[in-house]
Amino acid sequence: MISIIAAREWRVLFASPLAWGVLAMAQGGLAWIFVTLVADFQALQGQLAGLDSAPGVTDLVVAPLFQAAAWVLLLLTPLLTMRLFSEERRAHTFELLLSAPVSASAIVLGKYLGVLAFLLLSIALVAAMPLTLALGTTLDQGKLLAGLLGLCLLIAAIAAAGLYLSLLTRQPALAAVATFGLLLLLWLADIAGARSDLAGRLLGYLAPLRHYEALLRGLFDSADVAYYLLFITLFLGLAVRRLDDLRLRD
Repeated sequence: MISIIAAREWRVLFASPLAWGVLAMAQGGLAWIFVTLVADFQALQGQLAGLDSAPGVTDLVVAPLFQAAAWVLLLLTPLLTMRLFSEERRAHTFELLLSAPVSASAIVLGKYLGVLAFLLLSIALVAAMPLTLALGTTLDQGKLLAGLLGLCLLIAAIAAAGLYLSLLTRQPALAAVATFGLLLLLWLADIAGARSDLAGRLLGYLAPLRHYEALLRGLFDSADVAYYLLFITLFLGLAVRRLDDLRLRD
């Protein structure tokens, strides 16, 4: 049943003008950033040639591209997750979903995997841009894979949070605003994490971007991966519990 629900969400997304608009905006903006970064890298070739440990194309093109992709996709993900359950409730099809002989965990996982597959498609298109540079230069495969893994985990975490928040309201727009609010709080936690005291270190650990930046630099740490997996599990677990509560009420 999970695969059936995920496939349904996938089809709904591809039939949605909003999803296509989000995908087009993301890829168009990131393609322009990529071309600009490549042009800047070419302009710096003369200066880099005289340095002993000059940064390569991975540091000056791929890493900034993935960093920009993170911000773009963070802003666009709530627009995709806002309708996962809110739209069902507004269209009065949510009751049919609750009455179906399917477990709450299967429903949540199915919807999550459906929207996540669409987001991973967006990330794959972003990854294809720097891979074209491999035809004429050497890429640092370790940094490339670590950054790509971090980007996937970051977006997967925000998608899980957006799915849960879409369960709390009947209005998709309100669900999107709530997800944006959560992103703002996490961004503020990242800023506060710059402090060296215990509270600053704690807030820094709670900020998803802090863990992503480490992976973006090619520093693979299992603690960063575990953080994202716990983040995803937490919000998906909250969504399952919320769905079970709604079933009991009905």
